[in-house]
Amino acid sequence: MRHYYKLTLTISVGILALILQFGFQQQLAAQIIITLMGSIMALSMLVEMVKTLRSGKYGVDLLAITAIVATLAVSEYWAGLVVLIMLTGGDSLEDYAAKRANTELKALLDNSPRTAHRLVNRQLTDIAVESAIVSDQLVVKPGELVPVDGHLIDGNALFDESSLTGESKPVEKVVGDDVMSGAVNGDSAVTMVVDKVAADSQYQQLVKLVKESEARPAKFVRLADRYAVPFTLVAYVIAGVAWALSGDPHRFAEVLVVASPCPLILAAPVALVSGMSRTSRNGIVVKTGDMLEKLSTAKSAAFDKTGTITSGQLTVNQITPQADFTAEQVLHLAASAEQNSSHILARSIVKFANDTPLSPANDLEEVTGNGVTAQVDGHSVKVGKLNFVDPKTTQTPLAQTAIYVAIDDQYAGVITFIDNVRPEAASTLQALHAEGVQNVMMLTGDQRAIADKIAAEVGIDTVQADLLPADKIKNLKAIPEAGRPVIMVGDGVNDAPSLAVADVGIAMGAHGSTAASESADVVILKDDLSRVVTAIQIAKDTMAVAKQAVWIGIAICTILMLIASTGIIPALFGAMLQEVVDTVSILWALRALRDRPHTKVEPTKPTAIRQN
Repeated sequence: MRHYYKLTLTISVGILALILQFGFQQQLAAQIIITLMGSIMALSMLVEMVKTLRSGKYGVDLLAITAIVATLAVSEYWAGLVVLIMLTGGDSLEDYAAKRANTELKALLDNSPRTAHRLVNRQLTDIAVESAIVSDQLVVKPGELVPVDGHLIDGNALFDESSLTGESKPVEKVVGDDVMSGAVNGDSAVTMVVDKVAADSQYQQLVKLVKESEARPAKFVRLADRYAVPFTLVAYVIAGVAWALSGDPHRFAEVLVVASPCPLILAAPVALVSGMSRTSRNGIVVKTGDMLEKLSTAKSAAFDKTGTITSGQLTVNQITPQADFTAEQVLHLAASAEQNSSHILARSIVKFANDTPLSPANDLEEVTGNGVTAQVDGHSVKVGKLNFVDPKTTQTPLAQTAIYVAIDDQYAGVITFIDNVRPEAASTLQALHAEGVQNVMMLTGDQRAIADKIAAEVGIDTVQADLLPADKIKNLKAIPEAGRPVIMVGDGVNDAPSLAVADVGIAMGAHGSTAASESADVVILKDDLSRVVTAIQIAKDTMAVAKQAVWIGIAICTILMLIASTGIIPALFGAMLQEVVDTVSILWALRALRDRPHTKVEPTKPTAIRQN
């Protein structure tokens, strides 16, 4: 808003000066107030430039200050006023563009779920979303927003998740499937169980991310600053030579007016906020603008395994019943007992048994860290760890993910699980190599044998297994400078430190942990690994457009300086021409908003990975 006030003040002073000079023929008064305001503005810019220099950076502000001072010194005060309007107007436009950066996501802030329908003893009660607790049963009616994160236990429907993931196609959800807060229920009422309270749910986390992006203004790299020294020297040389040859100090001011660097200052920020808006449209939250630059030049990428390369959603692999039971009986009773549990294995069983109706579970009791007990169809059912369901057992638990079932205090069987490699994983990693990422690594805490098997299948270059979180950090820090910037992609709590250490931390936020999303620089809202490639492609497009806009500004300004050095461009007209240069640079930078066709990442058939 500070730049807006400066622009308003500059225009107001300009209008007053016009009235004084052309309404009351008070030319001296008009010159004095413009000179006074211009001097104050130039002094303010000089103070800001000194602060910039002290921070070890060099900007192109010196040219702008010199242009203002030069025009005022040779009494070209109207030209000085136009330069001031151009500079303050450019800064205001940059502020406006920044506020528009995440337009597609900011609508979320005004559309948060407010109420929920709690189901107790078949009676619905309206409650505030914040009052819903884990294990509550909620009914979501057609057309309503899902209030909190949870999973379905009754009914199926199509859900619109476009505001969360950028995916326009409705997604069908059935019993056992996860539903995210903020998704819109389409065609029929469903009943869900709360897995996360409102503050931890996807919608509120997304709102928090948007607010965080606003609170942390993008550390825009003023791309023009890299060319600041040579551009400034060229401008001074041309202006100085023109003055020396002509003997007219007006020539110096005329050259510097058209050399005013406003289009260069604006080009990169406008392109970067446009790129951030484009990533938002594709279901990717980029927290700061400088992350786009790092993404565009990434040389290495590290991935966690579970929940990142693999889906992290276990599915039933095999049901092994004891002699007196059938696989169908073990599955039905186990799924019925687990239908109200939020545990990932419970949801996997319920989803696997979805083809047959489940029976009501009575006297349900969940024993933390062990399993559940319930009465189902007149049977006492225990589901969970081996020593929980069968305390007297002498057998050893299987060396893979499994749950055990007891019926009427008799051990009835075991259900084992597998994880699936994401269908898009192999093609995503192949696309990363095509985008210039030279080294793709897997950093996982899982066993070496499993890690090597998955790495060979999806095309991982380097594998580090059996790692603790601290080991992942050591591996990331050990990457040489030639292999940077490095991207780290993960989704779990244990990935949070690694995401913070990497040059660019990317969190798979659709089902990932809050800690991972908060530590990451980029959050992918759709559970789709290929969005990592999309983020890199958008970043490359954005930086290409930004550099083009800067070079266009430099080229036009240089041509205008050479022309102005001959004396055929008056200072006032030169200042007007700068508005044209501004417009050209800004319009070119806004091209970063446009989606352009890229090679799509095609999913392959998922492969089951046995969990050892």
